[in-house]
Amino acid sequence: MSHDVKPSPLRSNPARQGLSGRLTVPGDKSISHRALMFGALAIGTTEIEGLLEGEDVLRTAAAMRLLGATVDNLGAGRWRVSGRGIGGLTEPADVLDMGNSGTAARLICGLLAGHPIFAVMTGDASLRGRPMRRVTDPLAATGARFLSREGGRLPLAIEGARNPLPLDYRLPVASAQVKSACLLAGLCAPGITRIVEPEATRDHSENMLRHFGATVRVAVEGHGRVIELDGQPELRAAPVVVPGDPSSAGFFVVAALIVPGSRLVIGNVGLNPLRTGLFASLREMGAKLEVGSPRLEGGEPVGDLTVEFTELRAVDVPPERAPSMIDEYPVLAVAAAFATGTSRFRGLAELRVKESDRLTGTAALLRQAGVECEIEGDDLVVHGQGGPPPGGGTVTTQMDHRLAMSALVLGLACRAPLDIDDGSFIATSFPNFLPLMNGAAGAAVIGPA
Repeated sequence: MSHDVKPSPLRSNPARQGLSGRLTVPGDKSISHRALMFGALAIGTTEIEGLLEGEDVLRTAAAMRLLGATVDNLGAGRWRVSGRGIGGLTEPADVLDMGNSGTAARLICGLLAGHPIFAVMTGDASLRGRPMRRVTDPLAATGARFLSREGGRLPLAIEGARNPLPLDYRLPVASAQVKSACLLAGLCAPGITRIVEPEATRDHSENMLRHFGATVRVAVEGHGRVIELDGQPELRAAPVVVPGDPSSAGFFVVAALIVPGSRLVIGNVGLNPLRTGLFASLREMGAKLEVGSPRLEGGEPVGDLTVEFTELRAVDVPPERAPSMIDEYPVLAVAAAFATGTSRFRGLAELRVKESDRLTGTAALLRQAGVECEIEGDDLVVHGQGGPPPGGGTVTTQMDHRLAMSALVLGLACRAPLDIDDGSFIATSFPNFLPLMNGAAGAAVIGPA
């Protein structure tokens, strides 16, 4: 899908019945990106099942091909990657176009920093407006060179280090993307790469590095962690089963909580404890949300979620929970709009540098539905309605797929329909969102505006 296509306005209508049935959501986006990248760095052939085939991940697959790996789509989420080994990536003959994917762009910066090759990276209008210096500044200590537009924005020219140095870096703000980029760079460097994060962030990179044979040590330090990676390991191909994305599952969980009469089962959801802040927060709001059939797949905890309509109460979310739910605040704000009382989400500075300024975007989304809210510093305060908000407005999505999907979920339980200006970007992370949601609702509740 081109990111310069004509906008696709959508309307979300109040659901006439509860959401029901059983469904599965697409594979975890974070794990999908990493499976392709680590497969490209491994010796041998990596078999992947359940890969998310949204545009963001397909951009990563295309980039790995340009960097010399063999990447084959075998159909129905099954992929095969024949890797080049650590330090074996080759110079791309064309520009790496990462579309809308900030995760792919930032992680590939780390991947390239340790390879003595030249590459140019770009993206769509949204990604070209997002800052990259919080990744490129620490990566420059490896010896890599980065040349960008003002403010560290794409397009970005990257010259990897011929003799990369290991990093010893303390993250000023918790970020799984920055941490993972530094670890990827450290794979090519001799010695130990050491990363300190102030709050524990999702650890898919650490889990997958171990899965492919690297030595990674993790120690707790306060609320955060110290991660050490032994450089220049020989990664060996390993099969990867990608669980359902908990961020994608969150939209259906919240939809079922706010539409009266709902009872929904969402199968095979990844339940990594560093990704489940949304579910913890919803339980604090009184949500009827249960986990069944807990199990481990590929080193990641997985389970089936059963969720029922609940009259929710307000919640106060502490700042240290933000890294475990950084992508889920818009849809949690939707839940808070229906709760009794005033909710406060604390310490959301990281939201200002997502696909959009997601903090102001979330507040604007709520206001378009008639929900009172305000931003106080880096906190979002939502005054719950104790029932359905009025609806009736049009949400500006800012080319942000999560704002778009959150608004469509909100519209399902408002008193009047809620429109969004553009739903085309939903395909970056969740290509079958609309048919899945309409199927669960038993009718075409979301369609063209």
